[in-house]
Amino acid sequence: MTQALELRQKVNAAYSDAAAHPEGRHPFPVGRTFAEGVGYSAEILNRVPSISVEAFTGVSNVSVFAEIARGERVLDLGCGAGLDSFIAAERTGDGGQVLGIDFSFSMLERARHAQFEAGAERVSFGQADAERLPLPDGSIDVVLVNGIFNLNPNRAAIFRELGRVVKRGGTVFSAELTVREPLSPDQRGRESNWFA
Repeated sequence: MTQALELRQKVNAAYSDAAAHPEGRHPFPVGRTFAEGVGYSAEILNRVPSISVEAFTGVSNVSVFAEIARGERVLDLGCGAGLDSFIAAERTGDGGQVLGIDFSFSMLERARHAQFEAGAERVSFGQADAERLPLPDGSIDVVLVNGIFNLNPNRAAIFRELGRVVKRGGTVFSAELTVREPLSPDQRGRESNWFA
């Protein structure tokens, strides 16, 4: 098994476990307290289905700081349980549309349950790999990416796909954890550092 495939499977397992058991112990922060810690206000979180908030695993409040206009079509790439998708849908209004895409079936189950609970008709969720998006060229106004680049070694393909699906003049808003200095090869290979 290649290292990239092994990483993908372990990352998927970790996020799927967070979706199934958000209250459990994970190699990364999960839930409402963490969401508030990265800048989502209690007021905003109270408007999102709790089933999405309790499994939040992003790195920032990207859907809050992103420039999203009424009526736009938004892609939430690596949507997880859907927190950013629901916030984006509120911001796009009745004429907008939000598509959340994730590779974890368990996270998508949670997001779809929240969608049903909220009666959110302008939000939909689909399963796909970030480097192979099932979307037409130039079909998206705004993309939100909340912490997926560090966990996918095929970043060049993801950037190509984002360039393909975003309309001319569209925007990608991304948040990611960064290191202040390069890690040694030994440190980069440690599983414990994948989520650090």
